[in-house]
Amino acid sequence: MHQTLNEEEHKKAREAIMMHVRKVVPYALMVAVASGLYLISQIFGEIENGTLSYFQTLLLFKAFLGSWLGLRGINQKLFKINPWVFKSHFFPFSLVVMIILLSQFMYM
Repeated sequence: MHQTLNEEEHKKAREAIMMHVRKVVPYALMVAVASGLYLISQIFGEIENGTLSYFQTLLLFKAFLGSWLGLRGINQKLFKINPWVFKSHFFPFSLVVMIILLSQFMYM
């Protein structure tokens, strides 16, 4: 878009797209968190000898990070409560990156 539109047209086109993104992404996040929590309940497995396996430990950490993101999204979108401490997109993005990295380490 930036190559074919002038600066003003580019700004208007970007804002038109972002208007729809802001409506869809929070609900997609909530669906992803809810389905992730359901899947965790299906694959967590039994705790043997009173200790968690490597897989279960990483899965719990991943669930904590995902739940935090989901709770933040629900509070922000449904209840119009602003994020408590971290107001930029950097922290949630870093949590998503950590969740992806944890997914890679889980099956090693």
